[in-house]
Amino acid sequence: MNSTVSQFNYGMITPVVAFLMACAGAALGLRCTTRSVRMGAQGRRGPWLTLGAICIGSGIWTMHFIAMIGFTIDGASIEYDPALTFLSLGVAIAVVLLGVFVVGYRGASPLTLGVAGAVTGAGVAAMHYIGMHGMRFAGHMTFDPMTVGLSVLIAVTAATAALWAAVSLHTLASAAAASVIMGVAVTGMHYTGMAAMSVHVDADSRVQGQSSMDLLFSLIPMVGGPIVVLVLAAVIVMFDPDMLVGNEPVQDSQGPEAESDPVASARHTASWPSL
Repeated sequence: MNSTVSQFNYGMITPVVAFLMACAGAALGLRCTTRSVRMGAQGRRGPWLTLGAICIGSGIWTMHFIAMIGFTIDGASIEYDPALTFLSLGVAIAVVLLGVFVVGYRGASPLTLGVAGAVTGAGVAAMHYIGMHGMRFAGHMTFDPMTVGLSVLIAVTAATAALWAAVSLHTLASAAAASVIMGVAVTGMHYTGMAAMSVHVDADSRVQGQSSMDLLFSLIPMVGGPIVVLVLAAVIVMFDPDMLVGNEPVQDSQGPEAESDPVASARHTASWPSL
């Protein structure tokens, strides 16, 4: 039988905090990837791109599970399968890592950006639905295909915008604005995906309900690790003044290094216009 669900068991606290975490992960990730791209061919771009992907992926995943703290099912007790839960985290980081490495080394040409955004967005949507299938209760879930498709479209759009911003926006103000837009898109993708779900609770297994504090304490340890990662990334950004002010010099693309690195040269000729 269908059961009533609530997305906002704690009111607007969980969606607001989830949105802020998505913005924080995006902002840190954008500063890291911007730093990498602006280092040019001579710099070690890989570590910065990796850190940026971890920040963005962790922010998206943390947003998802903070939002899930406010999710309850009437008449059912919810638990989360640790293997699927952390698999969804791995998927989030892996697909963002793939996307930022592609645009970080190949530039933001329309074709490259479109392919990288589609793959990354599909992976972000997969993270969401893997996390949902990690939810355990006495019943089952069904999903409306049209609404699922809309959530995937939002994810692809958000991922494409994020990847474009990572290699095209180089100031602190523009990165902050882009992170807010990304936070809105990621949060919208989550709640659209949740709207696609219908919950059916087994009639002979209904319980009085689950303590809100029990659910809260079960999820906090899961989101604690990614939050620590974001805090450490913020410390790294704070100790790199160039990343904060956004005025680190771009390597001269006309020098000998650019001639030896055709990808770096192509980035300048194929980049999209800045906002």
